Amino acid sequence: MLADALDSFAQIFTPPFRGVMWKSLGLTAAILVLAGVGLDRLALSLIHVGPSWLSTVLSIVVALGVIAGIVLLAAPTVLLVASFFLDDIATIVEGEIDPYAARGRPAPLFASVAMGLRFAVLSILVNVVVLLLTLFTGIGFVSFFLLNGYLLGREYFELAAMRHLAPAEAMALRRRCSGQVYLAGVIISGVVAVPVLNLLTPLFATAFMMRLYKRVA
Repeated sequence: MLADALDSFAQIFTPPFRGVMWKSLGLTAAILVLAGVGLDRLALSLIHVGPSWLSTVLSIVVALGVIAGIVLLAAPTVLLVASFFLDDIATIVEGEIDPYAARGRPAPLFASVAMGLRFAVLSILVNVVVLLLTLFTGIGFVSFFLLNGYLLGREYFELAAMRHLAPAEAMALRRRCSGQVYLAGVIISGVVAVPVLNLLTPLFATAFMMRLYKRVA
């Protein structure tokens, strides 16, 4: 599994992947910039009240809030954007693993977007729970890997498996290999934990889980 993880990470920077990577990162950056500008303008329109010192304090709070909001939205946004490109990545990986095997079925566009939205929402909820556990229990570091490991492992494995299996069959296979899938999810959450590198998570995770699926199918 560790060899698969290293091979998947190295593959991100190969020529076939680079085009997908730049398209994904460029679209993600554009969305985050627009979201940041929109939040900033909306907030500034609401704080020009009261004495000047209060406006200054509110401006600082708003700026910090916008930065925090962009950081929080970065991972879900890149998950959503990457959902448009995951089939391209999976096809490249399948061709490298076995050039002669049949390729998986790309998911319909609507289904890809729906799965991306669901995944993004779940990612936000999980990391809000992690934040609350960090603030009130002090186990945020452990919970980050435990919770994200489960979510990332489940979602990315099923996305890979559903290229070849019906959804129910993909879920059944994931349950039969739950230990391996969970461990792979924990490895992926390690990439998520590294700033900037986490923007590459969908590319790495898709390549990694395609390899895992091919091993256990």
